[in-house]
Amino acid sequence: MSLVAMKTLLRRADENNCAVGAFSVGNMEMVMGAVRAAEDLNTPIILQIAEKRLKNSPLSLMAPMMVSAAKHAKVDIAVHLDHGLTMECVKEALSYGFTSVMLDGSLLPFEQNIALTKGVVAAAAAYGATVEAELGVVGGNEGDTAEHKITCTDPAMAKTFCEETGIDALAVAIGNAHGNYPVSPELRFDVLEEIDKTVDIPLVLHGGTGISDEQFRRAISLGIRKINIATASFDHLAKNAKAYCDANATPDYFALSEQMVQGVYENVKRHINVFNN
Repeated sequence: MSLVAMKTLLRRADENNCAVGAFSVGNMEMVMGAVRAAEDLNTPIILQIAEKRLKNSPLSLMAPMMVSAAKHAKVDIAVHLDHGLTMECVKEALSYGFTSVMLDGSLLPFEQNIALTKGVVAAAAAYGATVEAELGVVGGNEGDTAEHKITCTDPAMAKTFCEETGIDALAVAIGNAHGNYPVSPELRFDVLEEIDKTVDIPLVLHGGTGISDEQFRRAISLGIRKINIATASFDHLAKNAKAYCDANATPDYFALSEQMVQGVYENVKRHINVFNN
C-alpha cells in the first residue's frame, strides 16, 4: 500500500457507503498510533494537520514524517493540510508531498471564498492533489481562542460554490463544532440531506469529537465521506501520558512514548470501526 490522493479514498468510501477517518496528528506518537490502528483494521485513513498547529508542530518536521509514514504503511493513506490559512502554507504542504490541501475561506464573503479556493485548485492541480474547501461556518475554534458562531451551509450556495471552484470535497456546517462540545450537538440532518441532493462531490464533517456513533452513521447515510477527528486523539494521548506519569515516580521516556501511541491507537481504532459503517 502507499501514499494516495485523498480523492481516491473518498471515491472508495462513496462506493461502500462509509466514511474515511481523517485523524489530526501533532507528533511522532500520534502518527504511529493512527497508522497502527489503520493497519490492524486493514482500513485506509487520512493523516492531517491544521496550520494553526504548526507553531507547536512545525511543518518542516511533521510533513516528512507524515508522508514517510504513509508511504511505508500497510494500508493506503492520504496526507492532508487541514484548515490552511495562507496560500504559502498550502504550497509548502504540496511541495512536501501532501496529497490533499484545504485553505479555509469560510469566514470570508462568498465571492472571496470562491476566488481564494480557485487559486488553491489551480495550485493543487500541478501535483494531482485533492482540494477540500468549507462553506458555512463550523463552530468552536481550531487551536486558538477565537470562538466561531455556527452558520449552516446553504444548499443552493453549495451547488454554486462547487461548480465554480471545481473542488473535490466540501466541508459542511450543520451544527458541528471544533473542540469538545459542552452538550451533545443537535446536527441539522435536514440541511445535510438537501446539500447531498444538491451537490455531487463527497461531503466532509469537521468537529467529530463528541458526536455520537448514531449521529455519525446517519451523517454517513446522507453523503458524509470524510470525518475529522482531532481533539479526541489529543485528549486520549494526554490522558494516557498523565496516567503513566502518575503511576511511576521515575517515568521512563520510552514507556511514556508507548503510552502516548496507545492512547491515540485506541481512539483511532474506535472511530474507524464506526466510520466503516
